[in-house]
Amino acid sequence: MSDVDPTRGDDVRTTPSRRALLRSAVGAAGLAAVSGGLLTACGSDPKPAPSGGGAPGSTTVGGTVTFGSNYSDPSAKSAFAALTTAASAAVGGVDIKINTVDHNTFQQNITSYLQGTPDDLFTWFAGYRMQYFAAQDLAQPLDDVWEKIGGNFGEAAKKLSTGLDGHQYLVPMYNYPWVVFYSKSLFAKHGYTVPTTWDAYVALAKRMKSDGLVPIAFGDKDGWPALGTFDILNMRINGYDYHIKLLKHEIPWTDQGVYTVFQHWAELMPYVQSGANGRIWQDAVKSLESGAAGMMFQGSNQVAAQYVTDKADLADLDFFPFPAVDPRWGQDYMDAPTDGFMLSRKARNPAAAKAVLEYIGSGRAEAEYLRTDQWDVGLAKGLQVPTYNAIQQKSVAAISGCKAVAQFMDRDADPAMATAMISVIQKFIDDPSTGNIAALQKSAETQAKAIYT
Repeated sequence: MSDVDPTRGDDVRTTPSRRALLRSAVGAAGLAAVSGGLLTACGSDPKPAPSGGGAPGSTTVGGTVTFGSNYSDPSAKSAFAALTTAASAAVGGVDIKINTVDHNTFQQNITSYLQGTPDDLFTWFAGYRMQYFAAQDLAQPLDDVWEKIGGNFGEAAKKLSTGLDGHQYLVPMYNYPWVVFYSKSLFAKHGYTVPTTWDAYVALAKRMKSDGLVPIAFGDKDGWPALGTFDILNMRINGYDYHIKLLKHEIPWTDQGVYTVFQHWAELMPYVQSGANGRIWQDAVKSLESGAAGMMFQGSNQVAAQYVTDKADLADLDFFPFPAVDPRWGQDYMDAPTDGFMLSRKARNPAAAKAVLEYIGSGRAEAEYLRTDQWDVGLAKGLQVPTYNAIQQKSVAAISGCKAVAQFMDRDADPAMATAMISVIQKFIDDPSTGNIAALQKSAETQAKAIYT
């Protein structure tokens, strides 16, 4: 899920020296795919880790560990509860108290939450946003935890969990692909075939519309879902390196490549579910479940999870990677965000919290978690998950088959820029005309100059 924070505004306008540090974090988005669909990333000069908390095992642990969670959707909430129950039993003598907050509310208030009286542990995301809060000294390094769990993960997972100072701040749990979902029975009923090119995708959307279907289900009331569509179009049209450079503002938003992205998106808009800015993504998924819509581009962490929540026919759900636009890039790239857990700077029981993270960072914990989670895929090396369903098995293959994967715009870009692009893209959804595209590009570039300067 997204971690964009549309209400933070001033929170991300730091001093010039801090801003320069945070800007360099976006370099971590320039990642190359490796085995299992994980990524490599950039590091920085290390600094001494602060003292306090102690390594798990060096001190008797016990008491209560509080866990701030954004796993508010019923399916994810259930899976997380099972994980923490298993962690409590594995550690022994530790009672884990979960404080669940609505996903979007959690993201919108994360800065004030961490600056106030946060829980010991909190759910969060790999990439720029993890590095951002580590750089703000709102999270504790987890090097001592990684000394014990490092063998469970590849170097790519470790790099995704590393801050700009060279220390680890995240224990990763899973990732998931952003792909085009569809119903196998609906495709069979109408004789539809999976498109692999842009022309075939548009042609299929036209055919679906003539058959009385909503070709592409879409809900963007929360703002972040549409960022994924921009990401995939940009990677398909301009390539992965261009996409990452754009998000670092090494390429201006007024560039012709950005214009081409919006042109293609405008071509698709007649086949996209209308009124998207007033619809939550969960309701868009229901259109797919009911057979009213033919396709939906979003993460398995949302679409497949919603099928589970709604007790829909998950076995009928299938997906394909977003079709190729430019043959140079084919279907080589995708968004595949990595989620995990962090230790707050103000944790009241850090030793016990680290013991919990040691368990969570084990292959056994991931396997147990994925017995309940039917939409994500684990990151531990050699992970054996006999409960993987067809969606999860296909997700592993799709991610590992990419030459590079991105973390999602609101994780790869400066937080203020991600917020700015939510507004820009929602205005585009309301008016995808050629004249408006140029105006929106100019607006994005003006904001980027202010944010990245």
